[in-house]
Amino acid sequence: MLLGASALSDLLRAVVQGLPAGTVYALVAIGFVLTYKTSGVFNLAFAAQAYASAAVFYVLRKEHQWNLLPAVFVAVVVFGVAMAWVLDRLIYRHQRTASPLAKLVTSLGLLVALPQIVLLIIGSKSKVNPPPLWPVKRSDDFLWPSSGRFVLDASQIATLVATGLVVIGLIILFRRGSLGLQMRAVVESPRLLQLQGVDAQRVSLFSWILSSVLASLAGVLIAPLFAQLNSLDFFTLLVAAIAACVIGNLTSIPLAFLGGIGLGILQAELAGFLPTNSVLSTGLRPSLPFVVLCAVLFTRRSLRTRSAPADPMGSVDPPPPAPAAHTRPAWMAHGTHIFAGVVISVGLGLCMWVLDDYWVGLVTAGVCLAVVLLSITLTTGVGGTISLCQASFAAVGAFATAKLVSNGMSVMVAILLAMVIAAAVGLILGAAILHLPGIYAALATLAFALMFQAVLVPLDWVSGGSVPLKVPRPLIAGIDFASDRSFLLLACGCLAVMGLVVIVIRDGTTGRFLDAVRGSDTAARSIGINPDRQRLVVFVAGAAVAGFGGGLVASFNQAANYDQSFTFFYSLVWVVLVITAGARLVQAAIIGGVTFFLFPAVLDKLFAWPGNYLTSHPETTGVLHSFLSWFNPSWAQGVAFILFGFGALTYAKHPEGIIEAQGAVASARMARLFSGRRASSTPDPEAPSDPRPPDVKPTVDVVA
Repeated sequence: MLLGASALSDLLRAVVQGLPAGTVYALVAIGFVLTYKTSGVFNLAFAAQAYASAAVFYVLRKEHQWNLLPAVFVAVVVFGVAMAWVLDRLIYRHQRTASPLAKLVTSLGLLVALPQIVLLIIGSKSKVNPPPLWPVKRSDDFLWPSSGRFVLDASQIATLVATGLVVIGLIILFRRGSLGLQMRAVVESPRLLQLQGVDAQRVSLFSWILSSVLASLAGVLIAPLFAQLNSLDFFTLLVAAIAACVIGNLTSIPLAFLGGIGLGILQAELAGFLPTNSVLSTGLRPSLPFVVLCAVLFTRRSLRTRSAPADPMGSVDPPPPAPAAHTRPAWMAHGTHIFAGVVISVGLGLCMWVLDDYWVGLVTAGVCLAVVLLSITLTTGVGGTISLCQASFAAVGAFATAKLVSNGMSVMVAILLAMVIAAAVGLILGAAILHLPGIYAALATLAFALMFQAVLVPLDWVSGGSVPLKVPRPLIAGIDFASDRSFLLLACGCLAVMGLVVIVIRDGTTGRFLDAVRGSDTAARSIGINPDRQRLVVFVAGAAVAGFGGGLVASFNQAANYDQSFTFFYSLVWVVLVITAGARLVQAAIIGGVTFFLFPAVLDKLFAWPGNYLTSHPETTGVLHSFLSWFNPSWAQGVAFILFGFGALTYAKHPEGIIEAQGAVASARMARLFSGRRASSTPDPEAPSDPRPPDVKPTVDVVA
């Protein structure tokens, strides 16, 4: 009986301890469900919105010493409404009929760009100890009644109260009010709503205002849970909360609330029962939401047949224009390939004989990364699956290469075996996720990347722990590739081989089958094509290419350093880069890899020039001095990521990519130029002849 009472007491204590974390998951999950339910956007940028509002509240409350109520009003209401107006009027209103994939890519771009914009405005200095929303000192915290060992602080109480009020208000809105019905209807068919005399654009704007204000409120409430403001903490928390969203089918606010509370309580229970300092305690407990997310995605059958709602009036739209690749003549495509070859040859010559070691090192790093980005060309461009864990596959290749080399194996043989190991990991993951619809498959890959980072990377036998494993430069047939220039030649050779593999798969039988699947999944199945099998083949090939590229990157850096090269956030940026340029193009992977390193370096030189000018010209004063001193070289990386992120906004209009779109524009201009010349030099034999003499000018009849 005493044991039962003790167990019950421990259970209740775990419930109370898990409520704060569970309430945080629930609040974020509710905001995410609200966004998806009222806008149809799987808004991964929700975390970036929350981080931006938290940063505004921090600056107003802690740096400018504003009173609580004005700071909350500006950070939550004013800033939230402003973000909603920008998202609706400038971005998503023009993507209302776009595919869910296009909206997901747009949210990825915003996720990359928004935090960097915030850092440019508020500065990169650490923002420690974010202020709580609840105006109570920590001496007034509420204690666990009997033992006094657990404390509910001010921010946790504020989150509990705010989440409860939000849940009640949203349930009333969607179950009792006509506005809630209109908000759901505008997602499915804005035109039908317009026929009922309702302003669909106004309803959509209100939906975004409600969602954005909730994101702002969540950011202000969540910020005190962290030691300092960091956008990656907000995003990790969002992915954890998505597990609760999936429990609620992305549409049920009560189920999302209960799922978030359950996740928090389960984490507290594991903390009480798992051994301290064990692998399970340090790895499983923080990654529990990602494990739950994967488990729900893999086991819930209803998700396998779930599809986005179709607009009943979608058939009235005119057919979309043909992709640029289909409108470009064949001679122009061959000319583009020749031009690309010339550019690559000239660039390689500059690296070998003109550029200094700094720029050669950056180009070499970009070429190595381009091999990794070829895996995105396979999985996303050819296979149609947005994989957000390609950096994890590259890390598997890097770690396996380091381990094999440390056991005496040559570097290139180790890289090839690491490619096989990465392919095996891709086979296991791909077999589990590829039966899911597109958005859920992307979520599963993201959850895998976060689990890999939280559970496997800290293990010594996987990554070497806190000290990165060493990987030397290769020695092949007596040729030493220790210098950056020689390694650049090796990397270009590897890139050429892997690029050829990608082209063979894309233009071969597997690529043709997947083209048919994109046209019509049902029609493809009717002629004997198995879409899941073909996607799995491409997914495994993509994992193998990423593993090969990861080993190459580790060899170039002479260490398998996860934090430097393979964090999950890099996967997001890489996907944005490749999809923006052209997901199906090998050129997109090459441009994306080189740009990832060269563009920030060029910006760094540009932003450093004003300071160097002021140093060499101390007599400069006035407006010119103020203007030049405004530039900061530390902005380079942030500005580059902002431009990378905003590039993703073009995907909805040009799903074929910027390269193909600009190629179509160039071919159209050249076609008009040549046709104009032919028309001016050759008379049209079918044109009617003018019987008047050449010296008689035509008259114009004016009709009153």
